[in-house]
Amino acid sequence: MTRATLSEVLQPALRDGYAVAGLVCLGWEDARAYVAAAEAEGTPVILQAGPGARAHMPLPVWAAMFHTLADGASVPVVSHLDHGTSVAECEEAIALGFTSVMFDGSRLPLDENIAQTRAITRMAHEAGVSCEGEIGFVGYAEGAASEGTDPDEAARFADETGVDAVAVSIGNVHLQTDQAAKIDRNRLARIEVVTDVPLVIHGGSGLPHDLRRDLAQNSAICKFNIGTELRMTFGVALHEAVAARRDVFDRIALLSAVEDPLTQKAREVMRGLL
Repeated sequence: MTRATLSEVLQPALRDGYAVAGLVCLGWEDARAYVAAAEAEGTPVILQAGPGARAHMPLPVWAAMFHTLADGASVPVVSHLDHGTSVAECEEAIALGFTSVMFDGSRLPLDENIAQTRAITRMAHEAGVSCEGEIGFVGYAEGAASEGTDPDEAARFADETGVDAVAVSIGNVHLQTDQAAKIDRNRLARIEVVTDVPLVIHGGSGLPHDLRRDLAQNSAICKFNIGTELRMTFGVALHEAVAARRDVFDRIALLSAVEDPLTQKAREVMRGLL
């Protein structure tokens, strides 16, 4: 069994100067490919079920799938609820055996975000589960604009909630299809001075690979969430499989064709964080 909590994989990363990939999962094929990639690279992996994934497939199914993969893996595998929006949702994930939950209170007033995140963190810790929170707001490409993380608020948030990791907004954006994000290194440095917890970049697909490596090795950023970059790989591979095999109608045969390209792309992502 190699189920691991978020804290168990991020604290060594913080100490030794690398980062762990938090990979957004949408089904069996990609989740299995990501574990295969982690085993090939000898690195932990964080399997993430976000709001879109949960809308498509019930949380108990995600839990069973993640746990099956973790229990058969040779590397630590974190089963992570990404962007949980309520106490009830996080509580359900914990009851199902998720080893990590993220509560996203980033759109709440500061005091309310702190209060709710603190309550969920306590509940998680009582169950032996890690908790990630967010301060500031990471926006969306062609969507809601970001609000940069205030270092003083980050210090208070980390101290008063007891979270195991803090997601920050420093120029990163969700759903970015090019690697053109501009990271505010000054803001990051000011956050690092006043906090001592692992930091998280959401929207990691928007960062160039060399920038990810630099941040992994030379900052407190220990987790990069990667989704869009891998979805693009999945889409290209599936289109190619369908185009090349017009006579194939079996979904297992078609979807199986995406696993090797996804595994190779995930390995590239993971190597870029070490």
